[in-house]
Amino acid sequence: MINLMEGKRGLVIGVANERSIAWGIASVLAKHGAELAITYQTASFEKRVRPLAESIGSKLILPADVQDEQSLKIVFDKLQKNWRKLDFLVHAIAYSDKEELVGSFINTSRSNFSNSLDISCYSLIDLSRRAVPLMKDGGSIVTLTYMGSQRVTPNYNVMGVAKAALESTVRYLANDLGEKGITVNAISPGPMKTLAGAAIGGARTVYRTAEENSPLKENPSQESVGGTALYLLSNYGKHTTGEVIFVDGGYHTIGMPQLTSS
Repeated sequence: MINLMEGKRGLVIGVANERSIAWGIASVLAKHGAELAITYQTASFEKRVRPLAESIGSKLILPADVQDEQSLKIVFDKLQKNWRKLDFLVHAIAYSDKEELVGSFINTSRSNFSNSLDISCYSLIDLSRRAVPLMKDGGSIVTLTYMGSQRVTPNYNVMGVAKAALESTVRYLANDLGEKGITVNAISPGPMKTLAGAAIGGARTVYRTAEENSPLKENPSQESVGGTALYLLSNYGKHTTGEVIFVDGGYHTIGMPQLTSS
C-alpha cells in the first residue's frame, strides 16, 4: 500500500518540533504522496518548523494563530489562491496554562478554563468552517484527543474537560458535514514524549504507567499515530466518521493495574 494520499492536499496545524504528533502525521502523509501546507505559531516555532516542512517538500509554510481572525483569513486565502481546494485538515493543537496542569482540577481559573476551551476545542469548529468551502469534492478532518477526556487522569485537569468537549464536537461536526462527504474523526494516542505532554505534571510517571500496564506493553509511536491518520484521511477511511480511535497499546481497556507475579 503505497501513495495512498497521491493527489491529495491538506493543511496540518500543530507542528511544534520533530517530536510533535502532528509532525508524525505529516511525515507519514508525505511519504504516501500528500501535498501539505504546514503552519507555525510564532517566529520562535518557525525556526524549528520550517526545516521540517521543507524536508517533506511543503511549499506553503504559514504563520497561524487560531485566536487571530486575520491570521486565519490569510492562511485560507492563500490555500484558495494556491490550491483552490482542500482534501483534508489535521487539527493538532491544545493549550492550558502549565501552572494549572498540576494539583487539583477544582482550582481551575475562569480565565484559563475559557482560554483552554477556546484554543483546544472551539478552534476545531472555526477551522472546519473555513475549510469546508475548499472541500468541494468531500474531504476529511482529523483532530487529536486523549483518554483524560473520558477517565480522570492526574494533573490533566481542565484539558480533560476540553478534550471531552472536543470529542463531542467531532460527533456534531460529523453529523453536520456528512452530507457534504466530509468525515470528522479524532485519534486518541497514549502518552507520548512531546513538548505538550511534558507540560503536564507527573508526565514521566504517566508515560511509564501506561507502558507497563497496557496490553501491548508499549506506548504509541509517531508512525503508529501517523498510520492511523493515514487510514482516516485516505479513501480507505471514507465511511468512518464521528469516531474516537484509540492508539494507546490498549491501555484504555484496562480497569486496574496489571497483577505482578509473586
